[in-house]
Amino acid sequence: MEKLIITAAICGAEVTKEHNPNVPYTVEEIAREAESAYKAGASIIHLHVREDDGTPTQDKARFKACIDAIRKLCPDAIIQPSTGGAVGMTDLERLQSTEVEEPELGLKHPEMATLDCGTCNFGGDEVFVNTDNTIKNFGKIMIERNVKPEIEVFDKGMVDIAIKMHKKGYIKAPMHFDFVLGVQMTATARDLAFMVDSIPAGSTWTVAGIGRSQFQMAAIAIAMGGHVRVGFEDNVYIKKGVPGESNGQFVEKVVRIAKEVGREIATPAEAREILGLKPLSK
Repeated sequence: MEKLIITAAICGAEVTKEHNPNVPYTVEEIAREAESAYKAGASIIHLHVREDDGTPTQDKARFKACIDAIRKLCPDAIIQPSTGGAVGMTDLERLQSTEVEEPELGLKHPEMATLDCGTCNFGGDEVFVNTDNTIKNFGKIMIERNVKPEIEVFDKGMVDIAIKMHKKGYIKAPMHFDFVLGVQMTATARDLAFMVDSIPAGSTWTVAGIGRSQFQMAAIAIAMGGHVRVGFEDNVYIKKGVPGESNGQFVEKVVRIAKEVGREIATPAEAREILGLKPLSK
């Protein structure tokens, strides 16, 4: 079975220190949490950034500061910035995170970034809007910048949109999907199997279970041969009623589950090979 790629979603844009005081906001806190996950076995750091007061931002300078700080502690990690942004932002505002350069590694843009393939209800009046034109624009710009999209899908319809965009030339194959389950679609073994069966042959996939489904989905994905995302963005508890101490603690739990079923953990270099990314220049 292919080695397991672990992604750590270290802070997100919605969770706060009121949910868990260990959620990082500052550049130093974000770098600390990235390092804890990286040392525990995460190959990919999924990155949102915050102002020091916790306000989410897509500011290029803030992403640059966080990426530089993470790189000092996690020299070969795959840093995967979010393009989610916030309600009311333009496409180009959201795409600022893909403009960060790392010239010392030969990177004019990040290796990967998220591409959300549909509109999602987050609860209450919160709607995360991604029109067909937004998806086309994101896909086109990410191809121009040689950024591999992590295609975030919250239900089966979004898989179909991604396939449609691929056929129209806006997303390149092989595609990499992140199934975010427990928001708009329930998080069960049945749902995950259905999503996996819906993607094109040759695609890779990760599952992110939200809230209490995080480690259940992780265990199922490990057994199925897929990959796993964990971290404070998706869940602030290491077990029922017990707040997590760090993102590294979440990754350590996934590593233990994987070892119990004989699944080896991918290094960043191995993750790049699995995902079809170029080796880092050094």
